Amino acid sequence: MANTITKIRTGIIGGAGYTGGEMIRILLNHPHVEIAFVHSRSNAGNPLHSVHTDLLGETDLAFTADISSDIDVLFLCLGHGEARKFLEASTIAPAVKIIDLSQDFRLGESLPGREFVYGLPELQRDKVAAAQNIANPGCFATAIQLGLLPLAQAGLLQEVHTTGITGSTGAGQSLQATTHFTWRANNVSTYKVLTHQHLKEIRRSLQLLQPSFTGNVNFVPVRGDYPRGIWITSYLESDLSLEQALQLYQTYYAPHPFTHVSEKQIHLKQVVNTNKCLVQLEKTGSKLVIHSIEDNLLKGASGQAVQNMNIMCGLDETAGLKLKSIVF
Repeated sequence: MANTITKIRTGIIGGAGYTGGEMIRILLNHPHVEIAFVHSRSNAGNPLHSVHTDLLGETDLAFTADISSDIDVLFLCLGHGEARKFLEASTIAPAVKIIDLSQDFRLGESLPGREFVYGLPELQRDKVAAAQNIANPGCFATAIQLGLLPLAQAGLLQEVHTTGITGSTGAGQSLQATTHFTWRANNVSTYKVLTHQHLKEIRRSLQLLQPSFTGNVNFVPVRGDYPRGIWITSYLESDLSLEQALQLYQTYYAPHPFTHVSEKQIHLKQVVNTNKCLVQLEKTGSKLVIHSIEDNLLKGASGQAVQNMNIMCGLDETAGLKLKSIVF
């Protein structure tokens, strides 16, 4: 078990992107962590704050093109498909724990000597605690699953209809037509309707809890006119009363420090800049409506990766993640 004397040494691969920047920000303020290196070939030698300008005055660390195995945990903040390529091309000591933020290992994929566990703590915290390698869940997948897991555990999941709105940071840092301010501002659009890549990991997780679930999760993703945060609204047929549903959800999430069930209307600013997911329920006629919200860069990416590290290393699950939202 890690302690307050010997700090966990961490490395970050792909440190110049959005998730890399968030990872650096969290780990710099983590009481039990030391950042050994932040890898970026294109920025090697430049200070971190030359890319992540919010870090000016926070650290003198610079990007490096070198990789060391003299670490305890390695975070892979790479694009989809790039994490597998990196691990296949690099020699990482077997003792180093790996937490991958891409989708490369979320469906049970593995590499010789490295088996990956799907890292959604609210689904399988015990497996995360015993894991050597973690596949961090997708941002949409996290918010949708946290809205549905209690129903799946109770065997009450039926055909689900879901709409999700995400901020522009969800598209990554590479410039695209749909991330230009002039296009995104005062604009809304859908994409990957009913075909989003996160649907596969969502179904896989739900069937772990409810093997009999054969319905669809009919998901419509929407690009939002704001930088960060995800709003999910799911609904399905349910015989539960609102009171019964609230009890089910509150009981399920009682042991989990970052997912909270609200009996009042929620709003996105409550979770931006935090590792929280807030869930709110409504009942209209025979339909149960579940709203679930998170910060796509924190609970949907880097924050959840640090949460997984804390669990893997025997730390307080909330260490370094007691972040307050910016409501105003």
